Amino acid sequence: MSEDPSRAEWLQQARSYLRSADPVLARLIDDRPAFDPRAWMSQLPPMDLYGALLFQVTGQQLSVPATRRTLARIEALFGGRLPAPAELLATDPGQLREAGLSWRKISTLRDLAERLSDGRLNQDVLSSQPDDELMAELTAIPGIGPWTVQGALIIALGREDVVLPGDLALRKAVQAAYHLDHLPTQQEVLAIAEKWRPYRSLATSYLFSAAFEPAQPIQPAEPAPPPDSAPRR
Repeated sequence: MSEDPSRAEWLQQARSYLRSADPVLARLIDDRPAFDPRAWMSQLPPMDLYGALLFQVTGQQLSVPATRRTLARIEALFGGRLPAPAELLATDPGQLREAGLSWRKISTLRDLAERLSDGRLNQDVLSSQPDDELMAELTAIPGIGPWTVQGALIIALGREDVVLPGDLALRKAVQAAYHLDHLPTQQEVLAIAEKWRPYRSLATSYLFSAAFEPAQPIQPAEPAPPPDSAPRR
């Protein structure tokens, strides 16, 4: 399937901006000419905002493989998909515990589901809010912190200017890419990321790629044959 022309144009503009703004990112971008920042999302089930928050809460303090295993067990409870808020509330919490969620995570997800079901929160309204307002609404729920919301902003809403300073993997990626002699703090990551605005989500994707995937070298073009080697009639 060909890429949406408007998306391709945006991506070209964003890459050009990041190259100019940050020589470290310029190197990462040039080393990965075929990089697709959305490729990793194709491995995830379809998610609305609630589903993305469920995914993020599930993954708190877990490795990527452990998160995927738990998510698969949750999907199995609901016919191969993630539950809507009302469906989760109708499910015996013990079944969610058996699927691999801790009681604390179950409490967090039920609290969120109750607020969405009783009208205290509305997914459509939340999805239309600026990042900071949405962040304030959701982090009022015990167990949902900024990192959890930031991941959901990228996954469910495709927000373009999100950085994950609390993510340990990102901090390690920043340390490696910028050759720091220490693991940067969240504030240090945010300070470095200032120059990436308004494309912090894309910059973050490149840093994750640099940390977890090998660079994609540009293949040299085949040399043209010398004139005397051309086939003769």
